[in-house]
Amino acid sequence: MRIPRIVIAGDRSSSGKTTIVAGLLSALVRMGLKVQAFKVAMDYIDPSYHTWITGRFCRNLDGYLMSERRVMEIFAHAAGDADIAVIEGVRGLYEGYEGDAGSTAQIAKMLRAPVILVVDARSITRSAAALVKGYMDYDRDVRIRGVILNKLGGERHADKATREIERYAGVPVVGAIQRNDEMHLAMRHLGLVPVMEGRLRHHGFDDRVSRIREIVEMSLDIKRLIEIAGGAEDLEDVKPDLYLKNERGLGLKVGVAQDEAFNFYYRDNLELIELAGAEVVPFSPIHDSRIPEVDGLYIGGGYPELYAEDLSRNSSMMSSISNAEADGMPVYAECGGLMYMCRELEWPDDGEGSAHKKSSYQMVGLVPALARRGRRRIVSYVNGSFVTDTCIGRKGDGFMGHEFHHSELVVDGDVRYGIRLSRGTGISDGLDGIVDGRMIASYSHLHSASYRGFPDIFLDACREYRYKA
Repeated sequence: MRIPRIVIAGDRSSSGKTTIVAGLLSALVRMGLKVQAFKVAMDYIDPSYHTWITGRFCRNLDGYLMSERRVMEIFAHAAGDADIAVIEGVRGLYEGYEGDAGSTAQIAKMLRAPVILVVDARSITRSAAALVKGYMDYDRDVRIRGVILNKLGGERHADKATREIERYAGVPVVGAIQRNDEMHLAMRHLGLVPVMEGRLRHHGFDDRVSRIREIVEMSLDIKRLIEIAGGAEDLEDVKPDLYLKNERGLGLKVGVAQDEAFNFYYRDNLELIELAGAEVVPFSPIHDSRIPEVDGLYIGGGYPELYAEDLSRNSSMMSSISNAEADGMPVYAECGGLMYMCRELEWPDDGEGSAHKKSSYQMVGLVPALARRGRRRIVSYVNGSFVTDTCIGRKGDGFMGHEFHHSELVVDGDVRYGIRLSRGTGISDGLDGIVDGRMIASYSHLHSASYRGFPDIFLDACREYRYKA
């Protein structure tokens, strides 16, 4: 496989790499290139920007959850026909969960991809050279081939830092971006505002992203970046194992909640449902009056807390979901979906933690609990196993996944948990996945490249329901 590629890595969190990647992707697309984006780790929000900008589904690559072979297969599947692949890193270049595992550096080594290091250069000049040299020497198998200086104070600042980096570290500076308030995207308690919400509800959203592209085009040597990407060595071909057509879901329809409140989905999860012959049927818990004619429901993550009033007002949709679950329809509710399944959702009016004003809204009511803002944000890998048969896993099946939430549940009633975690928080003391009939509602996010039980077991449950119906 000859796939030009670069990794855009940060020297730390908040170095500005996400905004730079958004601008770079937009610039490359404007040049007429077919651009495939990837995101290291299991984030949902950054990939929503990449997908929108490139017109191609961004994919997640995670060396903790996925084997090297699986990483290579996902990369080849998505980027095989692209002119260039751009992989956005996570946190600082070398930050992993267990040593190298889960880090941007690990993915860069797996893909043998050149790395462009984004350096937050506020208040440093010569020190920037020492920082870059240290990053280059820390792991010689990581191929740092260029530097982007970000948050500079002016031309003199840029010149001094560039001169020292190129003299001392021997690597070219391929971009210098001045401090600019326009180089920011809207943020909130779980990170960036997702694209679907931003475009629908935030005035000037498209213009802001266009302005970021203009700044990146002026500040980066994009032709040099393309040359560096083109210098990446060839990769061995990968025999498909994950992306195989089959007939497991032939004739089935899966309703997938997709609107401003629910839009956190890994593309691979949905693609594998489709490759199994099933049809993905989008619906909106905010705007539609009832669920579509389907054999199962997949209600993913998102920001139901910010749209609780809209969701609560749509009583016919909630009744439709409740009635379908009572009839035995498989329902997989993941994180935001879990919150929606609760009896009640309570959140500060400002959405950011005010202790003075809170609003409470009725939700679907299949989980006897109050969902509310938690005391801390949970971002972690999870390891767990199913302790009973569910619509997404059988008793004894193990999995690795991810949790990403700022809510907690106050359970008020008897519940049955379907998952026990050996790593992670879950709903309560390492227990996750509240089960009722064929419904399971959990904080754990699953990725089909890591846990092969999804979508297979879920589609089996959908077929059982269809035959029963």
